[in-house]
Amino acid sequence: MKTVSVHIVTYNSSEHIDDCLEAVLKQSHPIKGIVVIDNASKDSTIEKLEKWSEKCSIIQNSINNGFAGGHNQAIQMTETDYCLILNPDVVLEPDYVLNTLKSLKNLFKAGSSTGKLLFKADPTHIDSTGLVINKARRAFDRGVHQTNDQFVHTEEVFGVSGAAAMYAREMINDISLNGEFFDEDFFAYKEDVDVAWRAQLLGWKAYYEPSAIAYHERGWKEGGRSSKPLFVRRLSYINRYKMMVKNDRISMVMKHIIPLLVYECLSFAYALLREPKLFGAWSSFFRKYSKLRKKRGIIQRKQKIVSSEINRWFVK
Repeated sequence: MKTVSVHIVTYNSSEHIDDCLEAVLKQSHPIKGIVVIDNASKDSTIEKLEKWSEKCSIIQNSINNGFAGGHNQAIQMTETDYCLILNPDVVLEPDYVLNTLKSLKNLFKAGSSTGKLLFKADPTHIDSTGLVINKARRAFDRGVHQTNDQFVHTEEVFGVSGAAAMYAREMINDISLNGEFFDEDFFAYKEDVDVAWRAQLLGWKAYYEPSAIAYHERGWKEGGRSSKPLFVRRLSYINRYKMMVKNDRISMVMKHIIPLLVYECLSFAYALLREPKLFGAWSSFFRKYSKLRKKRGIIQRKQKIVSSEINRWFVK
């Protein structure tokens, strides 16, 4: 039987962590270990976690190390065949782990899988059935807000949402860059899309399994942009460009130059008129540009498939 560990990164997650961990412990497939990395929560998350200390490995960071850094910590603490990357605001059905593993065991170069994530507040509608990316290099959750009677077949997808992602250790080891699976230069947001793109370039496949069900609270996207800190909005904005520097190719950019230019013009106009403080994110981008280029070089040297094969994933 393949071994599975569950990895959760918390930050002010006291409202959700009990429900999340209770569901993990009810999984029908045995869980070898649960690792919880707390990123210096300021609420009562640590107090909530104390009662789970006998069933989980709990690490308290003195600073917020981000989604990427926190999950990289957890991955390095385990040696299981598979790692379930799980948001603390997700509640799994009992067979989620069992059914996502089905997608990975018997398919060639299957590196990641996800189930049908439903909105916790309204489970009649879909939160995510995987990731899609368009020709402007904008990524979205596949099927979001559609009714839950859709997407009923197992199928290959571009990538999986980091909210409840099952990753094979073999793929984790193969696509990690300088010991990092999730790119810590992203800190948070779009790091799962970056992983999906990199995995595709290195020949790994991602799958969606509809029989695996989970419920996602989906906090920040439902609250609207204006309610989020500038730091968060800047990350969401600039990480798209970091992802493109690492994974994109000039030949692919030229194929999609019209939708890219249209989006860039609209994005620039929006930021200039509505959120000019977003432009401050470019200072971080240029500080890290040389590192991003080095990572790009590693990816190109390891690339297993021709870039044109990725073209099928760039939707309108």
